[in-house]
Amino acid sequence: MLLSATELSLSYDYLCLLDKVSIAIRSGEKIGLVGRNGCGKSSLLKILAQESSADSGDCSRRKGLRVGYLPQAFELNETLSVRDNILEGASDVLAWIREYESGQGTEAHQATLLEKINLADGWHLESSAANAASFLSAPPMDCPVSTLSGGEKRRVALARSLVAAPDLLLLDEPTNHLDTEAISWLEETLKQFKGAVMFTTHDRYFLDHLASRVVELDQGKAYLHEGNYSSYLENKAIRQTIADQGERRRQRFLRVELDWVKAGVRARRTKSRHRLATFYETKDLEAPVEEQEMDILIPPPPSMGNLGVELKGAGLKVGEGVDAKWLFRGLTLSLTPGRCIGIVGPNGIGKTSLLKLCMGEIAPTEGSVRIGQKIVLNYIDQSRLQLSGTGTVLEVIADGDETVRFGDRTINARAYLKRFQFPEHRANEPIDQLSGGERARLLLAKVLKRGGNFLILDEPTNDLDLPSLRMLEESLVRYNGSALVVSHDRFFLDRICDEIVAFEPEGIRCQPGNYSYYLENRLQRKASRNVAGTSDKTEKLSMPETKSKRSRPRKLGYMEERELEGMEANIQQAEEGIQSLEDTLNDPQFYVERAHEAQAMTEALESRRQEVTALYHRWEELLAIKEASEQGKGG
Repeated sequence: MLLSATELSLSYDYLCLLDKVSIAIRSGEKIGLVGRNGCGKSSLLKILAQESSADSGDCSRRKGLRVGYLPQAFELNETLSVRDNILEGASDVLAWIREYESGQGTEAHQATLLEKINLADGWHLESSAANAASFLSAPPMDCPVSTLSGGEKRRVALARSLVAAPDLLLLDEPTNHLDTEAISWLEETLKQFKGAVMFTTHDRYFLDHLASRVVELDQGKAYLHEGNYSSYLENKAIRQTIADQGERRRQRFLRVELDWVKAGVRARRTKSRHRLATFYETKDLEAPVEEQEMDILIPPPPSMGNLGVELKGAGLKVGEGVDAKWLFRGLTLSLTPGRCIGIVGPNGIGKTSLLKLCMGEIAPTEGSVRIGQKIVLNYIDQSRLQLSGTGTVLEVIADGDETVRFGDRTINARAYLKRFQFPEHRANEPIDQLSGGERARLLLAKVLKRGGNFLILDEPTNDLDLPSLRMLEESLVRYNGSALVVSHDRFFLDRICDEIVAFEPEGIRCQPGNYSYYLENRLQRKASRNVAGTSDKTEKLSMPETKSKRSRPRKLGYMEERELEGMEANIQQAEEGIQSLEDTLNDPQFYVERAHEAQAMTEALESRRQEVTALYHRWEELLAIKEASEQGKGG
C-alpha cells in the first residue's frame, strides 16, 4: 500500500466537499478521479499531496514514498530556464547523485544512495527531461520560463512532474493545453509507468484507456468503481437505478403509514409505538439528491440552401520572404447542410487559421473559398474573449434585462440561465468571480442562444465537466445545421463528427468518418508504409510544401541548434562520469570495503556507456543535417 486515506472530511463555509472519504492507493494502479466541477476533486488531490489538510480524517503514507504532483494552479521558477524548471522535479534525485559522487558517508549509506538513484533512473535525468519536453511540445530547453505563455508553462510543469519517476503521481487535468499527439504520448507513458497514478481529466478517451479504477465524488461521498470509464458508467447507472427504486419504496411506505397516522390509533400498544417510530424515522431520511443537468438547447437553424462553405485547392501561407511558411496547400473541402467536421492537429499548426479562412476573416494565399449567401455564422473562440470585461451573469446574457432573444423568440433570461446551471441567486454574480468551468458554460449560453446555421467551435470543451460535455454532445447531435469544430477531446469528436480534417506531418488530410475511424485508418497507413517502404500514392493528401522546397536539405530547428551547441559539454560530462565509475571499479580496495555495491556500480557503468553512445550518434546526426544544409545554401 502506497497511501491510505481514512474518513477525510472538508467543508468551505456551508458547502461540504468531502464527507468521510476513504481511499487506498496501491502500487501500479491508474485511478481516474471524476465528478462535477467544484465537487472537491482538486481539494482531495491537494490533501493527498500534503499541500493542504482536511478538517478531519487521517492520511498515511508508506515510509519514503516519493510523490509527483501537478496542480491546476502550479508555480514555476520564473528566473530559471525550461530545462532547470523540469529538473527541479527531480531535485531529490540530483541531491542523491551529488552526495553519492562526493564519496562521503558510510559504505551502507553509499549503497543505499546508489540503489535509490538507480530506481529513479537518475543517471538518465537529462535525456528523460529532454524527451518529455519534446513529446509534450514544450518550448526549447534553454528558453527562459518568464517568456512563456500559460499553456507552455503548463506543459513544462507536466514534464517536471514526470521526470523524477516517483512512486505516486497526482495529476490535476494533465491533458489541458495538450494536442492530440501529446495526449497520446502521455497516455502511453502513464500506461507503462511502474508507479501509481491518480488523475482528474475531462478527456474521456484518455480516462477510458488509462484508468484501471474510477473514483467518483458525488455530494461529498466517494464511490469506487473497478475498471475503466465505460465500466464506471455502467456501474453508476445501476447505482442510480437502485437509489431510485429505494426512494420509490420509501415514498410508498410513507403514503401508507401517513394514512395510518391520520386515522388515529386509540390503543398505543408496543407494536403501534414501534410503527409510529418507524414512520418518523423513515420520514426524516434524506432523499437522494438529483443532479442538476445542463439542458442545452440550440435554436432551429434557418435554411442555408445548397451552398454552405466550399474550399477548392485552398492554401494558406504565413510570413514573408525567407520566413514564409505554408500552413497547408491544396485543401478541397465542402461543408454542406447537416455536416459536422472536426479539425485535429498539433498546437500552433494552423487549425484556428483554417477556421478564420472558413469564416471569411482571412483570404487564402491560393485557391478559393466560397461562403453561401444564406450562411448565418455563430462562433465560439477558445480564448474566451467574448466574456472579457466586467458585468454580472445576467448582464452578459441579457444586458441586465429580464428577457433574452432565443433564436427568433423571446424567453425569460433567468429561466434560460438555469438551463446552464446558474440558479436564481447567482444571476447577479460578477463574471470575474466565476470558475473556468462556469465561464465555459456562460459562454455557451451567450453564444448558442443566437442560433445560426453554421457553428464554428474552437475548443468548446475546455473546462467543461463530464456531465456538461455529454449535454453539449447531445445538443450538437440534435442540431440540424452545420458545424466546424476544433477539439483535442477525441471522445467528443467521435460522438459528433462525420469527417475529420487532420494536420499530419505529410500534409493535411480529409478523412470521412469519426475520430476513431480516422485513427484506425492512420495506423493502417503507417503499417502499409512500413511494409512497402513507400508512401501510399492513393492517399488524399494536401502537401504543405512545393516539390522544389521539399528537395532542399532541411535546416536544424531552433531547439536542435541549442541541442547541438551543448552536445560536446554533455558528452564530456557523461564521459567524466564513466571515468569516475571505472576508477572506482578498478580500485582493489573497493572490493575489500564495498564489494556489495559492485553489481549496482557495474550496471550504472553500462548505463552510462550506452548514454554516451547515444549522445555520439545524436551528435553525428545533427552535424550531418547542419553540413548538408550549409552545402545546400552554397549550391
